[in-house]
Amino acid sequence: MEAEGIRTVDVPEGEIQVTTAEDGTVRVSTLLNGLPYELETGLYARQADAAVMVRHGDTMVLVTVCAADEPLPTADFLPLTVDYREKSSAAGKIPGSFYRREGRPTDKEVLSARLIDRPCRPLFPKGWRYETQIMATVFSYDREIDGDTLGATGASAALMISPIPFQGPISEVRIGRVEGEFIVNPGLSQLALSDMDLVVAGTDDSIVMVEGSAKEISEADFLAALEFAHGAIRQLNTLQRRLVELVGRPKREVPAEVIPEELKALLEQLAAAEIRSFIRQNTTKEQRSNWRKELRTRMLSAIQEAAATAHPDWQSLPLESLVPALLTELERHELRQMILSEGRRLDGRAPTEIRPIVCRVGVLPRTHGSAFFMRGETQSLATVTLGTKGDEQIIDGLLPTYTRRFMFHYNFPPYSTGEIRRPGPPSRREIGHGNLAERALEPLLPPEEEFPYTIRVVSDILESNGSSSMASVCAGSLALFDAGVPLRKAAAGIAMGLIKEGDRVAILSDILGDEDHLGDMDFKVAGTADGITSCQMDIKIAGISLELMAQALEQARQARLYILSIMNQALPAPRPQLSPYAPRLTMLTIPVETIGLVIGPGGETIRRIVQETGAEINIEQDGRVIVAAPSEEALQKAVSYIQGLTQVPELGQVYTGVVREIREGLGAIVEFLPRRLGLLHISQIDYRPFNTISEVLKVGDVIDVKLIEIQPDGKFRLSRKALLPPPPPGQQGHRSPAPVRRPENHHRSTGGGHRGGGHPPHPRERGKPSGSR
Repeated sequence: MEAEGIRTVDVPEGEIQVTTAEDGTVRVSTLLNGLPYELETGLYARQADAAVMVRHGDTMVLVTVCAADEPLPTADFLPLTVDYREKSSAAGKIPGSFYRREGRPTDKEVLSARLIDRPCRPLFPKGWRYETQIMATVFSYDREIDGDTLGATGASAALMISPIPFQGPISEVRIGRVEGEFIVNPGLSQLALSDMDLVVAGTDDSIVMVEGSAKEISEADFLAALEFAHGAIRQLNTLQRRLVELVGRPKREVPAEVIPEELKALLEQLAAAEIRSFIRQNTTKEQRSNWRKELRTRMLSAIQEAAATAHPDWQSLPLESLVPALLTELERHELRQMILSEGRRLDGRAPTEIRPIVCRVGVLPRTHGSAFFMRGETQSLATVTLGTKGDEQIIDGLLPTYTRRFMFHYNFPPYSTGEIRRPGPPSRREIGHGNLAERALEPLLPPEEEFPYTIRVVSDILESNGSSSMASVCAGSLALFDAGVPLRKAAAGIAMGLIKEGDRVAILSDILGDEDHLGDMDFKVAGTADGITSCQMDIKIAGISLELMAQALEQARQARLYILSIMNQALPAPRPQLSPYAPRLTMLTIPVETIGLVIGPGGETIRRIVQETGAEINIEQDGRVIVAAPSEEALQKAVSYIQGLTQVPELGQVYTGVVREIREGLGAIVEFLPRRLGLLHISQIDYRPFNTISEVLKVGDVIDVKLIEIQPDGKFRLSRKALLPPPPPGQQGHRSPAPVRRPENHHRSTGGGHRGGGHPPHPRERGKPSGSR
């Protein structure tokens, strides 16, 4: 819909439709998954360097880009920040916080920002040192199409039409598969039926980023999904180029970094031989770090001396940052040549070789589950905590408020890399790595009906040198086994790297941190022996074919199977019993019409159960009841109470009840089930005669009775006499009435007794009738 008074002109151009307005608004659109996919600019946020409103379905995301006019004088990195925020009003909601406004970014917003940052960052030109900010804001949400992929495509489109240099376009799509058919940008209802949820970004030539989860899909299915995604990516890239043709602005020039060739030659003369020699030694991360520091100090001193004597023009250069950068580039070149030519890596391994692995389980005695996983110089200590329904995380986002029963948290303390850093809230990296590990394990969890616990896994990285997120998957899987969580299968993860120079290629298994930094790809794959459950891929170069990806995936599968074989030696299956320190949970189902009976007037009954047993009780609308208690005895006591409340009295059944009232001349009122009262008539109390009922029964007595009649009005008639042995013939009146049980500590609640709350066992469990001697 256009605003009143604005004239629009529709110009069909193949698969792209162009709409312009007199106020300068320009919109290009195409069809994606049966819905219009639109890029609009010229109306919103006009003082930004560029702004694009992206719309798919009724989800709309405004993406703006701005860059500073002056470069950061000391920056030796790309000063790019990306923010993604979701307005509650987009879904017609008011924020649930105390202040009723949006606060700090949620985990979902942080993860979405990373999906924008990762594919865009490599496409800025080298040497761009101007502070740049991308902001994506969800202003409308249709509860079907997520705004994260729209934000990435919108960021590329905004950068393309802005003066900011950008080597795009890139586009990002989500891929699902329902009943064997791939779907691009599926809605949430379709994703609920899908066996994969992959976010894929790319240029026309190659895939640059993949992030997602799956239900143990094969490597072939994964590649087929990427190929399908690439077609949609090219379609959206074409849409962006059409927008650039209509409104694109000239690009700013990137200041060229002029580095004297004499400086490069001198540094290579001084350091190349030493670098070539050192990288061929089997060294640790600490040894390499110390060597680099010492080498940079020596080389900087040598270059500064040369600048002071023979090359005075070098004194104007930022040598403090330039020399380390040139040394890094020189080391990168030598390392890549060593790997490609000799098949040798920094620590002496072959390309497919995995570092030594150590697995330990049950290392922390008071946690519900724990495991230690070490691969080379990377260590993860994982713990599992089992909680109740009340421990579930409440998620208040654009969707209706819901809860999560499984959480995986990843911590990366500074000591893991020998650094000093002030502790603070989780970083974006920590949130992202935790989410990656969570998606690897979540498809393997038992359904809530079978295991109604809330589960929290925490991975603390104690030492890091490559792929701590995949170590977290391995440690988390072992810790869940140790906790007795019935995972369907064990899961493991591996990080793959790539070195590519022309036609020469080396695929590296279990990469080091240095190989990640100096390589062309970081490809993390997690899963079981039967398929992939989680993946994350970032590619720094173009031209990686699907055939090369297939080779990397197969090499990753072999590595995953090897790691799983070692993990299985430590603990091959979940422990049969939970930790004695874990709460006891069970789930039972009661008739929906009895829910009110369990809750009681104003919650009186359920509060009494909680008070008497110490249990936590959660009742769902469908009749499912989750009971948690600190011990097995308390759990069974609460369950017995609930089962008694919801039990339907059966004619002829024997019950253990409590005398609630004595009515002389009529009989006794007995609570034979919780909140179920029946009349024990005076004629059904005993065979022997007695003067008053009080001679035989007192209020609070525990007796066994048989249900002998259910009257049409719903009243119950009971008999105690039916459970007593009749006296021998001729001895009527010679025996006193049979005694009843009067335990001193029996609870005499006015609201109802129950067989699990101190009542004696059922007569059939004792093997003889009640009251017999």
